[in-house]
Amino acid sequence: MCDTKQIKEKYDIESLLAAGRTIQMRPQGTSMYPMFADPADEAVIAPVDVARLKRGDVVVYRRDPNAGGLLVMHRIYRRNGEEFYMVGDNQSEIEGPLRADQMRGILVQWVRRGRTYSVKNIGYRLFSGLWLVMLPLRNPIHRMLAWVRGMCRK
Repeated sequence: MCDTKQIKEKYDIESLLAAGRTIQMRPQGTSMYPMFADPADEAVIAPVDVARLKRGDVVVYRRDPNAGGLLVMHRIYRRNGEEFYMVGDNQSEIEGPLRADQMRGILVQWVRRGRTYSVKNIGYRLFSGLWLVMLPLRNPIHRMLAWVRGMCRK
């Protein structure tokens, strides 16, 4: 008889990326919605070349210990030399400045419902650019959507 228990192993993401490995992981939380909408969505993260990072790239970075020390995946809102300003797709508050040495990896693909998409895809590039430009409108859009949902439930 075959054992059907799912094996869950824990890996040190930062060590794998530092060793030049590309990883596939399931992001947790809602800060990158709608980019990662389904709990089954997966992110393919490659080692980062900080010199090539630009506005719109989604990166994995380590927050400073006084800011919680968490490993986070957000989009670069702005870069000023070696300083990075980040924002989640489902957020309107910009975090930063972050240092280049905090950057750990970069999103190169994502997987949704078994299908793989590249960040080089023109549709994705258009979405990420438009979504960043719309940052000042995110809060009013979220409020409007919440109002519409509330009206539909009545």
